[in-house]
Amino acid sequence: MLLEARLQAASEPARNTALARHLLDALKQYGVNSVGFYWPLAGEFDARAAISIWLAANTQREASLPVVKERGVPLEFHAWAPDTPMKIGHHRITVPASGRIVIPELLFVPCVGFDANGYRLGYGGGYYDRTLAAWPGATKPITVGIAYEACRTPALEREAHDIPLDLIVTEAALYPRPVD
Repeated sequence: MLLEARLQAASEPARNTALARHLLDALKQYGVNSVGFYWPLAGEFDARAAISIWLAANTQREASLPVVKERGVPLEFHAWAPDTPMKIGHHRITVPASGRIVIPELLFVPCVGFDANGYRLGYGGGYYDRTLAAWPGATKPITVGIAYEACRTPALEREAHDIPLDLIVTEAALYPRPVD
């Protein structure tokens, strides 16, 4: 049901325009120079145009895309720019061909669904939870979920390893994680 709602929302240009604007607002709010995002699958918001605008505004900025090296291990993030040569990786997802690893300060995470407490529903592979749990260095990235308002639900079932996101961005608003 959430996948259908997301697919429907993603097909509406006005929602995507508003979501892109809110994504750029989130980047401005956090003031980071290094961002990880994702190559869009069916129904997922395509952030490439917004990220390209963000990159063009400052040559010190860097973007990266997740790469699955093998099933069950944390994701790596490889440098991406609009002109980066790409190839097909695991799960038939397009990834940068260069292999240059980047450690992003902010991570955009796709959401199938999300709740008021900042938890997300993904595809169930656990890649982002595993990646965040094993993040290199002492400082974890700011995590920002990207979702459509139609995919908001009152509460999601959670497992012990689930990590709430710092912010969820939709076409309607920016939702910070509630303070505990």
